[in-house]
Amino acid sequence: MAAYRDTFKLLLTFVHQRTGKMPSEQGFEDLEAPTIGAFLQYLETDRGNSVRTRNARLAAIHSFCKYASFRHPEHAERIQRVLAIPSKRRERALVSFLDRPAIEAILATPDRSTFIGRRDHALLTLAAQTGLRLSELTGLHRSDLQLGTGAHVCCEGKGRKQRTTPLTRQTVAVLSVWLQEVGVMPDALVFPSRLGGRLSPDAFQRLVHLYAEAAAVKQPSLKGKHVTPHVFRHTAAMELVKADVDSSVIALWLGHESVQTTQIYLHADLRLKERALARITPAHTTPGRFRPADALLGFLTGL
Repeated sequence: MAAYRDTFKLLLTFVHQRTGKMPSEQGFEDLEAPTIGAFLQYLETDRGNSVRTRNARLAAIHSFCKYASFRHPEHAERIQRVLAIPSKRRERALVSFLDRPAIEAILATPDRSTFIGRRDHALLTLAAQTGLRLSELTGLHRSDLQLGTGAHVCCEGKGRKQRTTPLTRQTVAVLSVWLQEVGVMPDALVFPSRLGGRLSPDAFQRLVHLYAEAAAVKQPSLKGKHVTPHVFRHTAAMELVKADVDSSVIALWLGHESVQTTQIYLHADLRLKERALARITPAHTTPGRFRPADALLGFLTGL
């Protein structure tokens, strides 16, 4: 939901800057395909967004257009031209994740003598263990956590799908202490900002970056590594992969729409491939070197 909201805040502001029309005055004629194309170009060139982010913004616009096509058939031609705008192809890089020493180094960094430090330690502990998305973590309320028998956290993921993720004893211990400061009201935010409101995505990303930089001083594997909240999600997934958890279970754990999405983690773990290689019986071959049977061919090969 937040992604759709942010997309249209950016789009309507972009159209306002181009046309002078306030968002409430804009109509379908202001959202023609060339305008959407210019907006997507603006995201990449001016805002420095990645191809993945650009495609996510386009997906939100396409979703809106599909809905609008049923409500406003008189604009069907305009809408179809927007729907025809394709996603941009991108190279799929291997997922970035943290090893156990790196995670422990980051979790040890927050100053737990302060309120913010204790909040951040609890937040990062939960992120590393559960793999919840950024929006899912910042939107948690006191009532979403059950720390008794069968401890778990409930959240609403993409598509407003509810899911439940179990918690380890270590995570329960950290959260139990932290919740004493949050209060007992069911609607209290688990990880509030300094002013008591919801922690913003920028603030979350900034604190992760700062703690990773600080931890890199003592943990060499973090040096030069770009650590984001989503890296914690990948890390939780890789922990499950290393524990030989079935892909379908990992997909349910992370709230993936398809098991195919989970396959990226199988490609990322070299140790899985090394274990597979160890089970293969190598072919009995002997090394050899080509030797020409003729002196002229030998001369030409040596050129």
